[in-house]
Amino acid sequence: MEKRRLKILQVAPELAPYAKVGGLADVAGAITKEMSRAGHDVKALCPKYGMLDPIKEGWEALPTTFGVHLGGGRTEYTQLWRTIYPQSTAEVYFIEFNRYYGGGVYEGGSDNAERFTFLCRAAIDFCHAFDWWPDVIHCHDWGVGLLPVYLNTTERQTPLHRAASVFTIHNLQHQGRAGRELLDYAGLPQSLFTPDNLEHGGAVNMMKAALYHSTKLTTVSPHYAQEIQGPAYGCGLDSVLRFRSADLIGILNGIDTDAWNPTTDPHIPVHFSAQKPAGKAVCKAELQTAFGLEQRPEVPIFSAIARLYDQKGLDTFAEIIPGLMNDMDLQVVVLGSGDTALERWFNELAERFPKRVGVYIGYNNPRSHLIEAGSDFFVMPSRFEPCGLNQMYSMAYGTLPIVRETGGLVDSVQQYVSDRGEGTGFRFHESSAHALYYTIGWANAVWWDQPEEIRNLRFNAMSQDLGWEQSAARYEEVFEWAVQSRLRGLGLSSGLTLTPWKNPV
Repeated sequence: MEKRRLKILQVAPELAPYAKVGGLADVAGAITKEMSRAGHDVKALCPKYGMLDPIKEGWEALPTTFGVHLGGGRTEYTQLWRTIYPQSTAEVYFIEFNRYYGGGVYEGGSDNAERFTFLCRAAIDFCHAFDWWPDVIHCHDWGVGLLPVYLNTTERQTPLHRAASVFTIHNLQHQGRAGRELLDYAGLPQSLFTPDNLEHGGAVNMMKAALYHSTKLTTVSPHYAQEIQGPAYGCGLDSVLRFRSADLIGILNGIDTDAWNPTTDPHIPVHFSAQKPAGKAVCKAELQTAFGLEQRPEVPIFSAIARLYDQKGLDTFAEIIPGLMNDMDLQVVVLGSGDTALERWFNELAERFPKRVGVYIGYNNPRSHLIEAGSDFFVMPSRFEPCGLNQMYSMAYGTLPIVRETGGLVDSVQQYVSDRGEGTGFRFHESSAHALYYTIGWANAVWWDQPEEIRNLRFNAMSQDLGWEQSAARYEEVFEWAVQSRLRGLGLSSGLTLTPWKNPV
C-alpha cells in the first residue's frame, strides 16, 4: 500500500501524560506519539487544566492571543502553550481559558457540554490561525463530538471542509446531552436539531452528532464494536451505529510497555520476565507485607484494581468474598475508590478477614504496579468494558486475568483450555456473583492441583505482544481510508493509490 505523509490533528479532552482521568488519555497520547514516529505531521490540541503548570513544565507561550469564534458574533481570547510530545516530534498545544478549564477535566457541572463545545470550536480556529489544514482530524469521545459537525456545516467554504474526521468511541455510555440552545452558543444552525441529526430524546446529543457526521468511526475493541450495535450495549444509539456499521471498526488498545514492563519497572522490588520468572515470588512477598497479609508464598492472591462503580462489577466480588474465605485457601487484595457504600463494604471485609483480605481505598500508582507484579490472578467482572487495560497489564506481569466475556476482555484474554496449557486467563459469560465465584474456584483448583498448567499460562500471558505498534498501524490504515473516502465524497482525488479497505468487523 502506497502512503504519503498525512497531516493529523488529534483533539481530546484529556491527553496523557499531561491530563489523565481514564484510558482515553492513554489512547490519545499513544496515537499522537506513534503517528509521529511513523513519519506523519502530527499536532494535538487539549485544554490546559488548572493542575497543569506551563512554566514549571517549560512549555512555550505563543506570543499572540488566540481567538475562539462562537455563535452570535462572540469571540473569546485565550492563551496557547506549545510543547513537544515525549519521544516524538508531535507538537502539543494547550488552550488556556480559566473560565472553562481552570479546574479539573470533567467537573460534573451543568456546563460540561459548553466547555467542550469550546474545545471543538477552538480546534477549527486553530487551523485557520496557523493556516494549517489537516488531512484528518481524530476526535476522542463525546467531548469532541461537534467538531465533525463544524466540518460539514460552517466550514463548507473553507479548506477545512476537505479534512476527514475519525471519531473514536471510548465509552458510549457518556454522550454529552444539552439543551438546543447549545447550538446557538456553538454557532451552528438550529435546523440541525432534528431526530435524523443532532437531536436525541429532546436534547442535543454530542455523541450522536459525531456518529452521524464523522467520516469514519472507531472504538477501542472489535467485540465492543459489535456489542454497541445492539440494544443491550447501544445506550439508545444502537440504530445509529447499525446505520453506520460499514464505517465502524474496533481496534484493540495497546498498553505503554515502557511504563508497564516487569523487566524495568521502578516500582517493584525485583525485576522478572517470562524466561526468568523467579522475581515474581519476591514481589508477591512484598505485596503480602504491604497489605498486611499472612506471609504464605504457596497461597494464591486474587487482586482487583478499579474505580468502584457499577460498570466494573466489583460489587459481585465483594458479595462472594465471605464464601471464598470459607470455602477456599486464597488471599484477596483490592485497590480502588468510588461508590462510598462499596468502599465501606470492602473495608468491612478486610476487618472481618484480617491477614487474608487487604484493601486500599484510593489510587496509588506504585501500589498498582506492585499488585500487578505480586498477584497470581486479577479479577475483572465488568458489566461492560469497551477495552480495559488492567487485564493487559496483568498479562505483562504473569498475573492471570479472570474476566467476564464483554468488550475488549474477549479480544485480549484467551480462554484457558484444560490440560493443554493453552490460553492466557479465565473467562466467564454471565454477569453474576455465582459465575464469578465458580470461575475463581476453577482458577484456584488449577493453582493447587495443576501448578504446571499455571506456569504454562503465565508464560503464554507474558509472551503476548501487548504494545501499541500493531494498534497504531491499524489507526494509520483507518486515517488513510478516511482521507480517501472523504475526498471521493467531495469528488476530489487524494493523490494516493490505496488498496481498497475491507472492514473486518
